[in-house]
Amino acid sequence: MNELNPHISSAFEKDLRDIENKVVTMGGLVEQQLEEAAELIVSRDLEVAEKLIASDEAVDEIEAEIDQLVVRLIALRQPRAQDLRAVLAALKVAADLERIGDYAKNLAKRTDVLAQVPPVGSSAKTIRRMCLMVRQMVKDVLDAYLARDLAAAEEVRLRDEEVDQIHNNLFRTLLTYMLEDQRNITPCMHLLFISKNIERVGDHTTSIAEQIQFLISGSMPDEERPKGDETSSLNASDLAS
Repeated sequence: MNELNPHISSAFEKDLRDIENKVVTMGGLVEQQLEEAAELIVSRDLEVAEKLIASDEAVDEIEAEIDQLVVRLIALRQPRAQDLRAVLAALKVAADLERIGDYAKNLAKRTDVLAQVPPVGSSAKTIRRMCLMVRQMVKDVLDAYLARDLAAAEEVRLRDEEVDQIHNNLFRTLLTYMLEDQRNITPCMHLLFISKNIERVGDHTTSIAEQIQFLISGSMPDEERPKGDETSSLNASDLAS
């Protein structure tokens, strides 16, 4: 039943469009952060790192603007059912994007330490590839959000398992380097931190994909996403296996 005044309905659609446009703008900034973070892993460019860290403020500001617009929209338009889901989904997507931006900033903060230590095998290239993977996932899930494309969102959701597997393999590799030479401990610990941050970006991307299903169907996925991160249960004895 939809008895809303057509003028109110039109105003709601405009307000929602404004919110979603800000979400897209925020997503574009986050994608850029991830792309720069991926290159920093290899280049260790301190100047670029400082700019990336500073850029996170813009992401935070947009999220604050979205929060304010959502509160105003709910108060003035009193959205119902699917309209309310669209508003809540935008709010949750913005929150996930803000966290992704924080993880990119955290990666940049490690650049100073990485610049002072020698590379550890090919780990930097592996992490760069992993970071570019999640950057593409963010782009694809935002495209799915705008298009209300449930199949595309689910495809992104399932791709996160590959990110988890790369993180698991890198975890084992870096632990091996640390056991072989204690001089590798400091750089490897920082690389493990970076890898875990990227793995968390993948998790937030899947959260956005799940919000798309909520937006379209009104329910979250029935089945849990296959989760491949095993690092919390690994120990030194596993390395011999």
